[in-house]
Amino acid sequence: MSLPSVRKYLVAFCLWSLVTAVFCPSFAFTPTGVAPAFFGPNALPIPDMSDGRVDEQLKLELAGDGYFGFNGDKTADLFARVSVPLFTRWATIALWMPVYEWYSQADGIGSGAGDVYIATNIQVLHNDWLKTEKARYIPQMTVRVGVKTASGEQFQLKRHFDSPGYFFDLAIGQTIPIRSINLRFAGSVGFLCWQTTEARQNDAVMYGLQAQLNHEYFSLQAEWGGYVGWERYGDAPMSIKVRAAGHIKGFEPFAQYQYGIKDYPFHQIRVGLAYRLPILKSRP
Repeated sequence: MSLPSVRKYLVAFCLWSLVTAVFCPSFAFTPTGVAPAFFGPNALPIPDMSDGRVDEQLKLELAGDGYFGFNGDKTADLFARVSVPLFTRWATIALWMPVYEWYSQADGIGSGAGDVYIATNIQVLHNDWLKTEKARYIPQMTVRVGVKTASGEQFQLKRHFDSPGYFFDLAIGQTIPIRSINLRFAGSVGFLCWQTTEARQNDAVMYGLQAQLNHEYFSLQAEWGGYVGWERYGDAPMSIKVRAAGHIKGFEPFAQYQYGIKDYPFHQIRVGLAYRLPILKSRP
């Protein structure tokens, strides 16, 4: 065999080794099935994306959810969320969870507690920082880091994952004022990881796009997003969320609808009330 032929085979072997190393997880292992397409709606839902800003006020939220699955699953839950500024306008900590859920599925009816999510949101770019005439053209940017507990119950009935997880993402947003309303557009990208078995985990890329219409007395929001795991088996949920809210002296009654496009076989209807308290008016 000539030297050029040897080199050709060595190059081919190296390329094959590289491709195998990069893409091996997607075909060398049997998928675990610990993925949102095969569990209840609260197992690992698509996180609500950030719009590039942190909450500068204390925000309390309480809501009721109704989920209607394409596979006959019906779920109702009580949802709670709180966002607290960390003694500054530029960082908040948020905690949310489906406090308790009631469900009906092919295996019967039941109830149980959900997972707790904790996240820190940090403002890393804001046009208020630039004292120039062109500052309004600078977008806002946040970085968020969050964790998921394994407190959710009934893994054997495929209601929640019996494992922890974590995620982080970066969001960028820009507001366009038009008379009495503000249009805002935002995008985000990040990473999500959860444990599937004792020795394995699933890693996913998160993404999202959002559009808002904000007025003094009401707001409308539409969001498209999801995440894509490496198992390629029920772990690439994608959905559209639409939310309408009113603004009445700190109170925010709202309604939200979510449609699962892929690997999230549920319709969601959420109705709730949020309250904002300006506890950091004088904070820098």
